[in-house]
Amino acid sequence: MFNFEDANKTSKETLDTVLKSYSAWTKAFQAIATEAADYSKKAFEDSVAHVEKISSVKSVEAAFELQTKYVKSAYEGYIAEATKLGELYADLAKDVYKPLQAPVAKATAAVRSAAA
Repeated sequence: MFNFEDANKTSKETLDTVLKSYSAWTKAFQAIATEAADYSKKAFEDSVAHVEKISSVKSVEAAFELQTKYVKSAYEGYIAEATKLGELYADLAKDVYKPLQAPVAKATAAVRSAAA
């Protein structure tokens, strides 16, 4: 027989789980967006500073040296930022899944006991 109290309790638990997961999702995406915006701003400022420096150089050799240093620095910064964003996305997946672990385990146990 259908029990409304059990259905209500299950619905409340499900809603709480979804809200916790959504909260983790929004916090993580906010952190990712902030990180990406900060990196973009820094990269743009570095690029502008580089153009100012290279425009005042008197020789081709000095310009080549400046360009080489800038490209190396920009590449290293990009790799560091990509690694950091990758870690943020991995943390996002962990944090979003964490509230779902208990209900998934409970549902899996229920299915296994029903199948046995």
